[in-house]
This record gives sequence, structure tokens and C-alpha cells, in this order.
Amino acid sequence: MKQDFCNSAAALLLAAFGAGAPALAADEKPEWLPENSLGVGIPTLADPTGVRQALWLRGIKVGVNYTGEYQGVSSGGLGRGSRYGHRFDFYTDVDLEKAVGWTGATFHANIFQITGTGISRYYLANLMAVSNIEALPTTRLFEAWIEQKLMDGKLGIKFGQLAADAEFAASNYAGLFINGTFGWPTIHAANLPSGGPAYPLATPGIRISYAANDNLTLLAGLFNGDPSGPGATDPQIRNRYGLNFRVRDPAFAIGEVQYKYGDEKDPRSLSGSIKLGAWTHFGRFNDGRYGTDGLSLADPLSNGTPASYRGNYGFYGIIDQQVYRLASDPTKGIGVFARLGASPSNRNLVDFYADAGVNFSGLVPGRPDDSFGFAFGYAQISPQIRGFDQDANFFNATLSPVRKSEAVFEATYSAQITPGWTIQPNFQYIFRPGGNVPDPTDPAGLRAVRNAVVIGVRSSIRY
Repeated sequence: MKQDFCNSAAALLLAAFGAGAPALAADEKPEWLPENSLGVGIPTLADPTGVRQALWLRGIKVGVNYTGEYQGVSSGGLGRGSRYGHRFDFYTDVDLEKAVGWTGATFHANIFQITGTGISRYYLANLMAVSNIEALPTTRLFEAWIEQKLMDGKLGIKFGQLAADAEFAASNYAGLFINGTFGWPTIHAANLPSGGPAYPLATPGIRISYAANDNLTLLAGLFNGDPSGPGATDPQIRNRYGLNFRVRDPAFAIGEVQYKYGDEKDPRSLSGSIKLGAWTHFGRFNDGRYGTDGLSLADPLSNGTPASYRGNYGFYGIIDQQVYRLASDPTKGIGVFARLGASPSNRNLVDFYADAGVNFSGLVPGRPDDSFGFAFGYAQISPQIRGFDQDANFFNATLSPVRKSEAVFEATYSAQITPGWTIQPNFQYIFRPGGNVPDPTDPAGLRAVRNAVVIGVRSSIRY
């Protein structure tokens, strides 16, 4: 039934645009057309005015991606409710050698136009945002950088306004999933100032990559340590349009070693990769439980000034492993991923993180471009924070919930209607939203925010 629906939808779309011609084959796609563009599936839409081709002759590629989604909390959380939101991503990539004669250099910039706010903020109070496009409504500059390639392309130096989540701590197989933690993991988003240099906040920085050989790549990045700067309001409000360009905050540095293995030409070979990373932040971070006088911050006798530490750091590891491959396409089959992360418990909200999942691609009969998968993420609240909650209960003679951990399970199916357009139904179950925080709708303050069921559907178009 799903196959018939998707095939019928594709046929209706093609007919609506008068696109009687079949989709472009891989060797027919022109250079100026982005990968997986709607123009591949509906060639008459690829460049109806000829502007794209004219720009590409001058080294300029342009495109726009659209993601719209409707999500709702059907039970639990702070109450039932739903929201619709979308994001336009307008981008350009410029071959600077073709455009101005700058050998080995490229320029990239993109602007987001965001509406809606997602449901995490209003209905869940959770740490792991249920959508990786959730953000406050605005039009903002995201990335804007130049990359210079040297040593026959082995060395790449990128500088400008950058987002660390574009290249660091990323799993290839986790990209299917919608929950934000499967992109920039919650242990980074919760512990770094303003969530770190990650969607929707990029910041000035520099990234160096070195491909030692076909298997081994080294990455290092140095970023301004707070994309929005200090303040009590929401970081997205403090840097509403992506134009702060802060460079004087204590720095954030991250490094990663990537090792790939497997041979696509060998039908018996299963490909995979291992990534090991570490990061450090040079700012100051407050203790989550104790003050400078050694007393608990929950103690009425405390001076209320948190003890602070110079710097912060963390480590992480990622594995992506193909466990089954299709004979017809070595990039499709069954893949699994797992990530682990750790940070000091005395200065961080989350001190341990883990996620894992499985991704099935090209296995549905008659639907070679569909994917589906299951994933689970876990963020442990640090003992320091748990201790503070226990102290608060002791000194206030209360029985409020004590924060422990938050977890999420996600199941999703991505159906390609035509190249460049997918529909993706999604199911998520949120365990202990916020790590087991008190429910603000409970006057007694004794009940934690309830486990929640989230159901939604996403439509993504690349043009």
C-alpha cells in the first residue's frame, strides 16, 4: 500500500508540472544541478530560466532546500499539543578559481528562513529537541566561509563563520533521524555556552583537515567559544540574525581522527568508519552543586556564589558499520552506528552520553531509494546536579523529582516521492523529559514531566 501511494504521488507530481520526461540518469545530471535535486526527478524544473547554468559558467552554484514538518505530543509531556514549522535554506557555492582566478579556493554561504518554534519548547521541556530544525522564527545567516585546498587537495583550510556540527562528532548513519541529538549530541549542546557552534548558531572560526591517505583523515577546529555571547536570555534571541561575529569570547577547540575501511569493489567487503574526538573550552564553568564557601548552593547559609573552574573538556567516539550490503549498490543495505561521549561531572549538566541505531536503505521491494531505521539516545545528568536536587529537597523539606537522565527512542521511514522530494513519518518516545524535571503544571511540585509520545511527518525538498 505504501509503495502504491508513493508511486501514485510521484506520477501526479510529474503530471502537474508537465514533466513527461523520465528522471535524469546519474551521467546525465549537469554540473550546475545540485545532488539529489528536484530537477533530477522533474527535469523541466531544473533550470527553466537558464539562470543556474549562466551562473555556473561563472563558477557560481545556487540552490534552496525546504524542510517542513508537523509534529504533535499525543500523550505525556506538559500536555497534548502540536505545531507546524518549516525552514528554507538558501545557499550558494562559488568556485573561486573559475570566478576570480583564485586557485584551489571555494566560497560557501547559506541563509535560513525559519518559522514555527517546534514542540520541545512548549510541550516537553526536554533536552533532546525532537526536531533538528527546531529554532526560533527568524531569517539568519548561518555559515559563510572560504576553503583553500593545498597539497593536491589533501590539506584543506576553512575560515569564516562556521558550524562545528557540520563536520565534527557526526555519524553517517545517524543522518536519517529527526531528533536533534542524533546530529549535534546533547552532551555538547547542553554543556557548551549557547549550545556551541552548531545549528542554528554558527560563529567565527577556522577548520583544518588533512587527508593522510584514502583511509585516514585528521580534523581540527578553533572557534569563538560562545556564538551568542553571555546573557540571561535565549541565545537565539541574543544572536537573532547570525550577525554577531563574536571573536573575543574564550575559545572552543575540537579535534577528530577519522579512519575509514572497506572496499566497495569487493562484494564481500563491508565498509565502516571509526572516529575519535576530543574538545576543550577555555572559559570558566560553574560548579553545579557547591559554592565558593564549600556549602551546597541549596543551603540557606550558602553565599550563593558557585565555585568555578577554568576550562572544560570532553571526549567522544563514533563507529559506523555496514553489516549488510546490496549486490546492486554497495552504498545501500543495513548499517549501524554508535556514539559515546563523556565530560567532567562537576561543571556540566550532562556527564555521559550514548546513542546507537540501525539504518535500512534500499531494502523495500520496488522502493530502492527509501530508508527506514530505529535509534536510541541517552543523556545522563551529572551526579553534581543530582546532588543539588537532593540538597534542595533536604533544605526545603520537599519531595520534588531529582534529575537523573533523559532518553529518546525514534523510529522513522523516509519515502522518496521523486528524486529531490521525500516524505518522512516519524515516531519518538521521550523518557524523563528534561532529565526528570518537575512538571510546572503540578501545583505541589511532586510530579515530574511525564514520558511523552511524539508523532509527526516531515516533507523535504532539495532544489
